[in-house]
Amino acid sequence: MPTCFVVMGFGKKTDFETGRTFDLDKSYRNIIKPAATTAGLECKRADEIPHSGVIDVPMYEQLLTADVVVADLSTSNKNAFYELGVRHALRPHTTIVICEDGAQSFPFDVNHVLIRRYHHLGEGIDSEEVDRFREALTTAITDILKKTPPPSDSPVYTFLNGLTPPKLAEAMQTVAREIAKAGPVDSAAQAGDVIYSVMMQQVEEAQKNGDFVTAKALLSSLRNRTREAAAKAAEEARAKGQTEVQERPEDPYIIQRLAVVTYKSKVPSAEEALKDARALLAILKPETSNDTETLGLWGAVHKRLWELTGDTSYLDEALRGYQRGFYLRNDYYNGINFAYMLNVRADSSVKRAQKSSSTDEATLLRADAVACFVDAENVRREVLQICERQLQTEKLSNDAKYWIRATMAEAYLGIGDKDRASNALKEAFETPELSAKWMKDSTQEQMDKLRALIADSPLKFLRT
Repeated sequence: MPTCFVVMGFGKKTDFETGRTFDLDKSYRNIIKPAATTAGLECKRADEIPHSGVIDVPMYEQLLTADVVVADLSTSNKNAFYELGVRHALRPHTTIVICEDGAQSFPFDVNHVLIRRYHHLGEGIDSEEVDRFREALTTAITDILKKTPPPSDSPVYTFLNGLTPPKLAEAMQTVAREIAKAGPVDSAAQAGDVIYSVMMQQVEEAQKNGDFVTAKALLSSLRNRTREAAAKAAEEARAKGQTEVQERPEDPYIIQRLAVVTYKSKVPSAEEALKDARALLAILKPETSNDTETLGLWGAVHKRLWELTGDTSYLDEALRGYQRGFYLRNDYYNGINFAYMLNVRADSSVKRAQKSSSTDEATLLRADAVACFVDAENVRREVLQICERQLQTEKLSNDAKYWIRATMAEAYLGIGDKDRASNALKEAFETPELSAKWMKDSTQEQMDKLRALIADSPLKFLRT
């Protein structure tokens, strides 16, 4: 059976050019794999290949031998670009390049390659768009397989006329000889193989059931196996005489997911779980990161640590995380949480002023409370503009529409416009086909907390 290998990121990835986050698994499951299957190909992505933790050998084998490679360059994933280059170097034809249509620019070397576009909503893809592009991709695959010889689609072989591609039979014999040298693979080693997609599906199922302890164990196992395999590969490279060998960095997506289930597990205690999540996120260097997901999680962990301990250093760190995430990418999630934490700080400053025995200190604390309260309102007005713009200019999934409208409801409440807050909340709650009930509960809880925070405005100190 002819094969199709798919080159793309997996899970949720952020496009740092636009600040949007895409669920690339939706692209693969709903469009790419069904299209390849309909065209008569067996379709696989790197996360579906059993391996011992380092994917290099089976991945390069697929890039060499697959009858068709589909490369999705959405979010400008570095690995996808590199693997596309490897494929173009190995095979002169049967490579199809696709990308979501929000991408604004491509590197010079890819500009002259045909790129087929589809529209991604971020969290999901519209059903009509799924049907349209799935059919278009099936047709593209079928057409290139019908032609003998297939037309060249590799710029390497287009511009270097007369270049001879590697012969598959000879290349595969070399691979077979290397495998034979390694000796037979025992059953224990086979049982230890990692199939990334299977483990991530198990994580998803555990999270849906609220079993965060199991989700944490699965993700920890996946992370540990990958780290051990990477360390082993680096050690083997050094043993072969390579002097400058760098161990590959960890996958930020796994770290982010592991941090979430770690603090939600509340094991061994809520505070210790939050500190463990904090240590995980520190690997991603949130002080310099421009990943809004990392910064949002950094803010969320410190927000909860502040609520548990009352330690103002956690409050300050939550503010810094949310603030960076908001201003880097005009990210409304980080923005609305930044505004909320400004109100938390204003409330904290008022309470500290009341307890202070120093008149000067109390005055400074009240001034800080006023500044934070005013800043919070200004941030919310910016957030409202961002949300309005997204609702008017972008096609959005129902879940995305819900969060934008819920954010607007909170923003209106925070600036004192109760009527618009009520209307926005009603629109949010009437959004059809929401994926989870907890979304509404979370919004209602946040609105109640905000009402309590702004009930006694520190602006009274100005009037006094």
